[in-house]
Amino acid sequence: MGQGRLLGLACCLLLLLGGSGGRGTLRGLWEEEQGPVADWGPWGRTRYEAVKKHLGAVGALSKQYWQYLVCKVWEEGCEEEEEEESSPGPGWSLPLVGQDYLEILSAWYCSFGKCCKTGDCRIVNNITGLEADLRGQLHGQHLAKEVIVRAVQGFLQSPRPQKALVLSFHGWSGTGKNFVARMLASHLYRDGLKSQCVRVFISLFHFPHHKYVDSYKAQLKKQISETLRLCKQSLFVFDEAEKLHFSLLDAIKPFMAHYDSKGQVDYHRSIFLFLSNLGGNAINEVALDFWRASRAREEISMEFLEQRLRLELLEPAENSYARSHLLEENLIDFFVPFLPLEFHHVKLCARDAFLARGLPYTESALDEVARMMAFVPKEEKLFSAQGCKSVSQRINYFLP
Repeated sequence: MGQGRLLGLACCLLLLLGGSGGRGTLRGLWEEEQGPVADWGPWGRTRYEAVKKHLGAVGALSKQYWQYLVCKVWEEGCEEEEEEESSPGPGWSLPLVGQDYLEILSAWYCSFGKCCKTGDCRIVNNITGLEADLRGQLHGQHLAKEVIVRAVQGFLQSPRPQKALVLSFHGWSGTGKNFVARMLASHLYRDGLKSQCVRVFISLFHFPHHKYVDSYKAQLKKQISETLRLCKQSLFVFDEAEKLHFSLLDAIKPFMAHYDSKGQVDYHRSIFLFLSNLGGNAINEVALDFWRASRAREEISMEFLEQRLRLELLEPAENSYARSHLLEENLIDFFVPFLPLEFHHVKLCARDAFLARGLPYTESALDEVARMMAFVPKEEKLFSAQGCKSVSQRINYFLP
């Protein structure tokens, strides 16, 4: 959006401002200039000169407002304004109300385009909205809701964090890991995943060939460094993290480790998310054991589940977590387990899909969508094998 498209709005703003600024209103100036010896003849010379002078004053004042507006919104002409302020001349003052209007206009303009070189003006950090959306849209994940909100909120409120925040999401496919990553991006940045401060890496898409791992390492470190220089708060998402070559994880350790910030780039204000299916079996076994013991899944504690999850991640299988040094060096701040989803959770996902598309639904329709999913184990048929993945596509069967 350029200057021309805001000209009309700015002119309206100047009309609002002109009546209260500078050296008095037009009416006040008129009365002041007339004085007791004014020529009361119809459009006499004195009145003509007064009107001419007043209109010139209003024009000059409007020019001052416009220069201030351009400097405030587009950061152009600010040097000229500083020179004028430093040089003696007839004073003009921007009314307090006018300053408020310009602040509002500046913020409104920044919501559509870039207003700062670092991109920080597009960071929103809406924790209240994040908590509300997690509560209303993430189903069956009481542990994930609690851990994510506390971890992110505590990190953002810390004046000087000691290291980057590193969260590792674990669970079966379709349980909400990618959904939460997108939600985090949308509530931390106005542009969500499109923000220049957010980078998403998918293992098999961005790093498909192990023989090019050295090239991948150089590219990855360069992209992270460039993003950190651009944004004081960055978000990096690594999907399918278990398929990352372990040397890639080791290559980005310096960006996540404890260190004393003495360089120009501050790594502390960055968040790393690792999304993985690893640990899903351990998480599901715990959930199944609680169900068999007739205990509510909400009784599963983070302390109990994290121990089981760590043991599975440290197994000597060919996975990046076990072979890298992320675990042994305690670089991961929080392991976030995503529990398997049951029948009623799938129904809630189906309801959300109908609402998102503005479609009516019935309980029988939600039941039918849920029954279309495969459930495991074979005997109990308790957990959706795909979680809520493909639910939004399945409601197409119910379209007229």
